[in-house]
Amino acid sequence: MKKSLLAFALAAVMPISAAVAQDTIKVGLIVGETGPGASLGIPYKSTFAIMPETLGGLKVDIVMLDDATDATLAVKQARKLVEQDKVDLIFGSGNVPTAIAVSEVTNEAKVPQIALTPTPLKPDTSPWTFSIPQPMNVMSVPVVKHMKANGVKTVGFIGFTDSWGELVINNFKNVPGNDIKVVAEERYARNDTSVAGQILKILAAKPDAVLVGGSGTPAALPHTELRKRGYKGPIYHNPAVINKDFLRVGGQAVEGGYAITGPVIVAEQLDDSNPIKAVALDFTKRYEDKYGKGSVSAFSAYSWDAYLIADQAVRTAAEKAKPGTQEFRNAIRDALESGKEVVGVHGVYTMTPKDHTGVDARSAALVQVNNGGWKLIKVD
Repeated sequence: MKKSLLAFALAAVMPISAAVAQDTIKVGLIVGETGPGASLGIPYKSTFAIMPETLGGLKVDIVMLDDATDATLAVKQARKLVEQDKVDLIFGSGNVPTAIAVSEVTNEAKVPQIALTPTPLKPDTSPWTFSIPQPMNVMSVPVVKHMKANGVKTVGFIGFTDSWGELVINNFKNVPGNDIKVVAEERYARNDTSVAGQILKILAAKPDAVLVGGSGTPAALPHTELRKRGYKGPIYHNPAVINKDFLRVGGQAVEGGYAITGPVIVAEQLDDSNPIKAVALDFTKRYEDKYGKGSVSAFSAYSWDAYLIADQAVRTAAEKAKPGTQEFRNAIRDALESGKEVVGVHGVYTMTPKDHTGVDARSAALVQVNNGGWKLIKVD
């Protein structure tokens, strides 16, 4: 793909007619390549280097921007992409607060957005925003099932102070039939370097298990502190920790910890009858051929699914309108909502006007840290 950080400057000298209707689709990518979310943003971005040079049969020009994991900057980047670069589609951002911030711009400008992180946004209030990662209401179910099967009756929670922490704990509490009592609920900031005080409060409540609502490398902080202070119970994480940096930073302390993720992380361990397996293995080979064995993360895989879904939508939209027009953007949004099945590496997507994530239980896999890797755990 052509990846131009100066595309807006070139567009300024193009004839007006070319800017309105062109043969190339211009796409924006916003990720937190720096800041506290960098361990997520870097793999999000790296996948775009292995994608085909076309999107939906059209040549594609991608404008890549770094929001530094900052919601205010994410808004500025989104406005640049919409107002100066005239993009037809935006991928991103890669953290919940920044993705929500971007959605304020894309919904106002009527530009389709495919978020690379799960958001609490609903189609009726954010009709132009779609989300690739599995929503936490889907991902929380196997966690609760595994806890109950293993005799967990009380849980301590520690999560981010922002919308991601809220999303994790609220969906855990709202799993149908969940009678596990939350006996301690603590928060910490993404940039905090110590959570000793919060962990002492959790330990005082003596929970059977602990649920962590962090992401990336900052999620390793409460886990390591719990082990440092002698906590022996099971510790559960969410999909936002599935990368090598979390394992590297957590080291031996995170061995035995649980997390919920998409099937791609344990593709080789899936049953052959699972439709996701072949697609996931294909992506894994492509990615590892470029970045090395074991380099695949949940986040790099979300970008691949975003590409697969966008490829189908753009192909359909191109039959109805020209890139660079509002008609084309409308057609992309309509195609994303068409209900046509797309088999990805994280799940089987069937988006509709009422469901802008489109995944089911097949998208959730409970894993355990085992010898510095991830082991699939069967949950009945």
